[in-house]
Amino acid sequence: MSLTYTAPIAQDGLASPRRYLAVALLLLTIVLVVLDGAIANVALPSIALSLQAQAESTVWVVSAYQLAVLVAILPCGALGEICGARRVFLIGVALFTAASAACALAGDLPLLILARFAQGLGAGAIMALAMMNLRQALPQHMLGPIIGINAMVIAISSAAGPGIAGAILSVTSWPWLFAVNIPLGILVLFGGGLLGHVEGAKRKLKVKALLANTAMFILFFSGADRIATAPVNGAALIAASLACLLILLRLERNSDVPLIPTDLLATPAFRVAVIASICCFCGQMLSTIALPFYLQHTLHMTPVQAGLYMMPWPAATAIIAPISGRLANRVKTAWLCAIGGALLALGLLVAGLTPPDPKGIAFLVGTVLAGFGFGLFQTPNNRILLLSAPKARSGAAGAMQGTARLLGQTLGGISMSITFATLPLSTALNFAIVIAASCAAISSLVSLSRARYEVAGKAGAS
Repeated sequence: MSLTYTAPIAQDGLASPRRYLAVALLLLTIVLVVLDGAIANVALPSIALSLQAQAESTVWVVSAYQLAVLVAILPCGALGEICGARRVFLIGVALFTAASAACALAGDLPLLILARFAQGLGAGAIMALAMMNLRQALPQHMLGPIIGINAMVIAISSAAGPGIAGAILSVTSWPWLFAVNIPLGILVLFGGGLLGHVEGAKRKLKVKALLANTAMFILFFSGADRIATAPVNGAALIAASLACLLILLRLERNSDVPLIPTDLLATPAFRVAVIASICCFCGQMLSTIALPFYLQHTLHMTPVQAGLYMMPWPAATAIIAPISGRLANRVKTAWLCAIGGALLALGLLVAGLTPPDPKGIAFLVGTVLAGFGFGLFQTPNNRILLLSAPKARSGAAGAMQGTARLLGQTLGGISMSITFATLPLSTALNFAIVIAASCAAISSLVSLSRARYEVAGKAGAS
């Protein structure tokens, strides 16, 4: 049973106070998904010990979830447009909650991996359609600040995840890391009727397109996982993934609403924002892998100290994200994204390449700069991705936003794996930081090219 409101959505968002309750519900769901992703990594040693599994096998507890999100996110965005964003979103929440219960009850590793895959499918629906529901709930002038608050919530949840996981594991066993999702998921389902309801479009998903999409991401993820240890096999799988992409584009070349939103990518503002997002997240992933190694191997810190020294990044992002959301209503988002990317690049170079000092002051200054830059970039860039798409295509826009993030992070992980496999550790860390800063600088330059497509405070669709 859920709280259901049948009043129609106002032309520019839901009526107050319903809109604020809907936003709170959506933010709670985002916290649920982000925390789950953040705490799973911490639990792997405990899972391996409890289930008597090999450490390398338990990595699939994380990988299965990530793969499922990649497979589900674009189809779920399309399904939200066809069947209604609220309906598909809540189905995703129900699947995520049920799969969380299955994770908590799993008695062996294969069952846990299967449950995590199902959890990732639910998370894909949530990630794809959170922004579409948000856009239906709010008037356009409120979207910039709320997208900033959303970025702040994600940053805080990501930073808090390992600490929450550690606190739970200090008093109980790993299944409770997944069990805590159940009451929150039920709460979201109970309040799901608060979300706006818009009838979906009358169209069908092509089965062949869905199969090509699934094969594309499975092959890409498998290739990325093997590229460092078996480069020939990994490269072959990635090449097969690209072939699936070409097949998918061919299957949908005459579609007005393709699964991969080529109609939206034809819009310069949207296309540039996607490219910039991929570059930014590639740099972010490279740096979040390389910097902890730098702290422990170059500055000789303990893992606990390294974790503390990494916290200024998400803290700075949490501070600047809502501010940049308000600035996006007054300043060209291209300028904000360009400045953010430049600050991220500068911060990474300061943190990773300045001569090491015992207290790590330069590192702290660099991570604060990087965090400010990351937050300043993400909020207005996400705003462009959402608002440069027609409202009816918000599902595809939200799905493409998530896909760009996941693709960038996967490319960053591939780059880091190859770097570790081919260079000595000390050289690899410096090289990775330079590549990460270069990716951030590219995102800045790409964003700057969008300035001609927009005016201050507008979404920037051409």
